[in-house]
Amino acid sequence: MTHRLGTHRVLDPPGAMPQTAWRLDDTPIALDSEILCEVETLNIDSASFKQIADACAGDAARIADHIASTVRERGKQHNPVTGSGGMFIGRVLEIGERLRERIDLQIGDRIASLVSLTLTPLRIEEVGRVDVETGRVWVRAKAILFESGLWAKLPEDIHEDVALAVLDVAGAPAQVMRLAKPGMTVAVIGACGKSGMLSCAQAKARVGPAGKVIGVAPHASTPSARMLRDAGFVDAFVEADARDALGVSARVAEIAPELADLVVNCVNVPGTELTSILCTKEYGVVYFFSMSTSFTAAALGAEGVGKDVTMIVGNGYAKGHAEIALQTLRENPPIRAYFEKKYAPGTQPLATIGTTRS
Repeated sequence: MTHRLGTHRVLDPPGAMPQTAWRLDDTPIALDSEILCEVETLNIDSASFKQIADACAGDAARIADHIASTVRERGKQHNPVTGSGGMFIGRVLEIGERLRERIDLQIGDRIASLVSLTLTPLRIEEVGRVDVETGRVWVRAKAILFESGLWAKLPEDIHEDVALAVLDVAGAPAQVMRLAKPGMTVAVIGACGKSGMLSCAQAKARVGPAGKVIGVAPHASTPSARMLRDAGFVDAFVEADARDALGVSARVAEIAPELADLVVNCVNVPGTELTSILCTKEYGVVYFFSMSTSFTAAALGAEGVGKDVTMIVGNGYAKGHAEIALQTLRENPPIRAYFEKKYAPGTQPLATIGTTRS
């Protein structure tokens, strides 16, 4: 009998949940509560792809072999080092009998998965191309979504490669929209990545003219850093290595002497927990969206420096997060233009729907 959470696909160890399991059954047949998809593109999450790329010396062929080997061994794309995965774009091939009348999905619909590849049964037939700069991998593959699995139909007004990039980090702007309030000071660490840019846009919209958004990234001269400053998505920019806890927090204190009410951590490297904590004012909030976060280091770090802050795990899901993330892109043309240039080069920008933040 199938289970809505997919436990029937767990092979090793028995009794585990799909995400924590070492190996899943990747048989490409939709059982009664499953959706079978033909996968076209994988978007490996930033922390995982950086680790894989570093281990493979940035060589695309080696990265492809590494990913294929992991999926063969585990029945899913689950990086054993970072513990993270990513998401996919694909086309619906089969819908289990128990689901057909209960979901708004048809055979042939093109969708993006909104659950991690760490719990998604996946069988790769061939790895085609690897984009080392963006972490996208083109494949011929099949994947299974469980009854509990989240997905989104691809929007018609946004190029699918751009939509994939946005939906991969949809939880970040949605959570920032909840957490940021008028008049707050918000610091976004890792501001120049996908989740960082969208978080800056949401934070700026929420804090209003009385608030302040501080972007932190290692380089101030990159196109994304210039765009954030020129378009006014950040009020101040700190060029620094996010692993330098004392240096970054001192720079933030120069801009905001009382430190930040909310710190959003969007980096893809380990060792930034204490930086986030030291940049946060007493009783403030740290939102760790980064999959490189060690929550042991965060908890013990806060204790060690005597900081009473609320620390939130970067749940990749928030109700309505897919539409919030896509709408954030629509309403902020400079960020949309950046995403289109990076993730869909050579295409004509599609019509922007929504309003521009003044």
